[in-house]
Amino acid sequence: MYYLTDPEIKKLENTATEIRQSIIEMLIAAGSGHTAGPLDMADIFTLLYFSVLKHDPKNPDWEDRDRLVLSAGHICPVLYATMAHAGYFDVEELMTLRKFGSRLQGHPHRTALPGIENSSGPLGSGLSQAVGMALAERMDNPYTSKFVYCITGDGEWDEGQMWEAAMLAGKEQLHNLVVIIDRNGIQIDGYTKDVMPLESFREKFESFNFDVQEVDGHNIRMVNDAIGKAQSVYGQPSVIIAHTISSKGVDVFERDFRWHGNPPGKGPEDRVPKGDQAAVALEKLRTLGGMITPSDS
Repeated sequence: MYYLTDPEIKKLENTATEIRQSIIEMLIAAGSGHTAGPLDMADIFTLLYFSVLKHDPKNPDWEDRDRLVLSAGHICPVLYATMAHAGYFDVEELMTLRKFGSRLQGHPHRTALPGIENSSGPLGSGLSQAVGMALAERMDNPYTSKFVYCITGDGEWDEGQMWEAAMLAGKEQLHNLVVIIDRNGIQIDGYTKDVMPLESFREKFESFNFDVQEVDGHNIRMVNDAIGKAQSVYGQPSVIIAHTISSKGVDVFERDFRWHGNPPGKGPEDRVPKGDQAAVALEKLRTLGGMITPSDS
């Protein structure tokens, strides 16, 4: 595990804020897409791409890379934005999200953009893909140090295939598999506790032979430490249940399931009128944590 200094943490936090701003700008340009999940996962994606993953933006097919499998494909704006800021492609291309001919499709397509490891859209299939990758890698090298990180939503665990994949991962003792769950408590139809209660989440994974950790998904140091512990586990796959605040960073959107699938300009109006949502979101992010981004200075 790599220990992060306080200045490194601050730099990652600032990068996450810039990525959140790019997400909002992308969604505004597209006029469609998901707001809640991309914003709340920005801290974790920033940590992964700027500190944790073994990867090379200039050589996306590098044989010794770790793999990031996005199961919850609808949150791809955060994947695209993070990859652009990490150097996979120009940030300006983010404005082509969901447009005809764009490499940045509304759900990721593996062959459309170098660095995308899996196609995802229909929920529930990503963990099966990740388990297959981890198992194949382990078959090639039982002591592999190459990890497969699988990002899932919490509502996605309503899908039976997720639990089938988890059962296989536990049975095969895939120490090189790290599952990170965006536990924001919302899904498109409402709050997860109302749609399909998931608790006790921890005990379910423990019964499937997973090493389980629960963290504050916005505490970069805590998430980094949890990933470090997961990397040291042997004989078990790992799951990190990351408790997040949906639409994190834009307080007038936070914790509201109605922002799951709406972009600024098409969201609920009881807190911010549609015509003001884009400007309000950008202003909130440009001053997040007292930070003034370069565009405002």
